[in-house]
Amino acid sequence: MNEIKGGCLCGSVRYETARAPLMSAVCHCIHCQKQSGSAFSTNVVVPSAGFEIASSTLGTFNDVGESGAGVKRHFCRKCGSPVYTELDANPDVVAIKAGTLDDPSWVQPQVHMWRCSAKSWGQVSEGAVCFDRNPPA
Repeated sequence: MNEIKGGCLCGSVRYETARAPLMSAVCHCIHCQKQSGSAFSTNVVVPSAGFEIASSTLGTFNDVGESGAGVKRHFCRKCGSPVYTELDANPDVVAIKAGTLDDPSWVQPQVHMWRCSAKSWGQVSEGAVCFDRNPPA
């Protein structure tokens, strides 16, 4: 994988990183369902070092995870697209919303988390690792 690039629906928010993804994960938690407007959120997790964002319309919703740690959900204030998330519990990574990638064709989720709140009609890839809540630290 060379460079990962992407952005929001209207193009006002753009990001890139030359760092290889650490994993791709699907989160079925209620907050990700609400933010995505869907049954889950598919994320590509990359190192925060080297993640570059260019935007004049980036907004942040300061959320709180089950652990009580902060969750910063970044979105475009112009078109509303959720773009990426930062977790206070793991400041070394950024979770990019896979739907915002310029080329999402390579994304193959390896982990499904928060299966305890997953919709019964949501499919899980065979061989994927599943956790009822967050994976162990």
